[in-house]
Amino acid sequence: MIRIKRIGMDEPLYAQAADLRTRVLLAPIGFSMQDYYDMAPGREERCEHFAAVFDHPSGERVIAAATLLPPQTESDERFGKVQQVCVDPQRQNEGVGRKLMIAIEARAFGDLNLPGLYCHAQLIAIPFYDRLGWTVASELFNEAGIKHRRMEVLAPESGEPIDPELEFELDEPTGLL
Repeated sequence: MIRIKRIGMDEPLYAQAADLRTRVLLAPIGFSMQDYYDMAPGREERCEHFAAVFDHPSGERVIAAATLLPPQTESDERFGKVQQVCVDPQRQNEGVGRKLMIAIEARAFGDLNLPGLYCHAQLIAIPFYDRLGWTVASELFNEAGIKHRRMEVLAPESGEPIDPELEFELDEPTGLL
């Protein structure tokens, strides 16, 4: 069974998640994780980190990862920002990314009581977010040399389930976030 976990940066699963993010998102555009850290100092520490894991004979393995950056007090932005969403290429099209995003939405809308979420979606990812009920909210823009659009989703109406058919386990982090 695939479980969705919220992990701290001091946990071993964080290293696996960072490696996956590097392989899938950063290395193809010539970036390292250090480059990512340097682009926005302190951002990684302010994020909540999510990982989709499965049990392997040698221990838990991360097969998908994403971060949620809650709104910052000094910003006018009221929505949380979902960033660095990736699924291991061998596990894509299995619904893992969907489970990961629904867990993030549950955290943002349920626990954090955010009014909405946004992300900067690469053009190839827009259909994925569209299937999850997100909408395009900007014109095209370049980020890291790739065309993107801002996508948004609003919190569901009070009492409305996010996805009643989805079964997943959301583990809380064992370390500090």
